[in-house]
Amino acid sequence: MLPILLCSLFVVAIGAERYWTLNPAKVAPKSLLAQVWSWIKNNQLDGSKLKELKQSSQLGRILAAGLSNSKHGREVMKDSIQEAAGQVIHELERYMTPLGTIAAIAPLLGLLGTVIGMIKVFTAIMLQGTGNAGVLAGGISEALITTAAGLTVAIPAMILHRYFLRRIDTLVITMEEEAVKLVDALHSDRRVDVRGG
Repeated sequence: MLPILLCSLFVVAIGAERYWTLNPAKVAPKSLLAQVWSWIKNNQLDGSKLKELKQSSQLGRILAAGLSNSKHGREVMKDSIQEAAGQVIHELERYMTPLGTIAAIAPLLGLLGTVIGMIKVFTAIMLQGTGNAGVLAGGISEALITTAAGLTVAIPAMILHRYFLRRIDTLVITMEEEAVKLVDALHSDRRVDVRGG
């Protein structure tokens, strides 16, 4: 039961952390691209604005990477955006593997506990015989508790794992769309020279 209890604590901790971290308003603010475009139009884009943009959000990091290389041409800008996006996606997917692993192994831990419990029950039958049905029923029900506990941990872990993977996919698509809009706007119109950058 102890490993199953530890798994349940990990599920709660990871779920709370990922829910807080994968907030769409924090990862990819809707007004960020409009703000960047207003800086570009008003010729306010400089090194300090790029630094502010980079620290504002994950989308800001991606856009800042593209803007800092925008004067080198469309392909270089796209490559720098893809490189920054790869790092951001890796951070967004943090703790997803442990959460999926817990969802997979919690039922197995429960079954292991049940098997160990049943071995104890059969050992008691071998030593004492089948005379006391109450002891046997109590031992069997105690053995089955671990399976129920394992499933109780695994089901929410699986739901959270799927939910967060879907949220990550949605965030990645949103950030990709915003980055493409920036690249298209800059290289169909004019290049941006970052002052002091």
